[in-house]
Amino acid sequence: MRYALMIEPQQGCSYADQLAIARRAEAAGFETFFRSDHYDSFPGGGGRPTTDAWTVLAGLARETTRIRLGALVSPVTFRHPGTLAKIVATVDEMSGGRAILGLGAGWNDAEHAHHGLPFPSIEIRAEMLEEQLAIVRGLWQEPDGWSFAGRHYQVPGSLFRPRPVQRPAPPIIVGGEGSPRSMRIAVRWADEFNVTSADPERVADRFARLDEAARAAGRDPATLVHSAMAGVLVGRDEAEVARRSAVLLDLLGLAETGTAWFAARRPRWILGTPDEARATVERFAAAGVERLVLQDFLPWDLEHVDLLGEVLVRG
Repeated sequence: MRYALMIEPQQGCSYADQLAIARRAEAAGFETFFRSDHYDSFPGGGGRPTTDAWTVLAGLARETTRIRLGALVSPVTFRHPGTLAKIVATVDEMSGGRAILGLGAGWNDAEHAHHGLPFPSIEIRAEMLEEQLAIVRGLWQEPDGWSFAGRHYQVPGSLFRPRPVQRPAPPIIVGGEGSPRSMRIAVRWADEFNVTSADPERVADRFARLDEAARAAGRDPATLVHSAMAGVLVGRDEAEVARRSAVLLDLLGLAETGTAWFAARRPRWILGTPDEARATVERFAAAGVERLVLQDFLPWDLEHVDLLGEVLVRG
């Protein structure tokens, strides 16, 4: 199993907070550090500080040495595809070839309104996603003069310098809950498909459908990395699990409803003692997961990262 650590820094994390956890994840042996790409603060109370994902990743590129870096995922509504291609290629150069691009249709209409960003229908955003994927790939990989004419974007004749360090291009991730449209888009454009918010049984079902879609399109399913993102909360013993659980519920403003909240997530989270965590990871592995993205909602708890490295990544 390959492991990535993912955080939600819109919870109020400063750049210094994110640097600390990225360095701790690198030391713990994680292959990749992902962060979300949001401008409003959630879950929990609103109005907390937020940072721009790719600005932060550029900083981390210069202050880490081994760990791969990416956003999971960047909404197509935040950046023009030409700008996004340039930003990711720049982070790739700054990091010595460690950038990863996760790209999605976006979903949070409130944060778009708060920042004056248009938020069209999901049908339009899905079209934008396909066009952005085509353009990013084209700018990174096609010869000079390559052109694209779509409904939302046009490239009359490309000239892109420098190309990314990674050749032919940085890996691209598409994901979600596994809708047929997301699978079709991933099969055509992505290097990795990431299933979110799903227990191992649902993940196995989605991977079976993904493989079927790949074969129908003439693509070998083995060329598409199968990954899943799961919430994570682990303690050395039941007392430490309870302590971390209480901290998380307080952070999310769920102290009074915590039992039901955790019960709903237990089937799809890596939750509990080391033995319980390993048992759940084994279920994800049996479902066909090649890379497990651990979604950590306790970004200030660096000892939690150390423990995950000890009992999962290096265990």
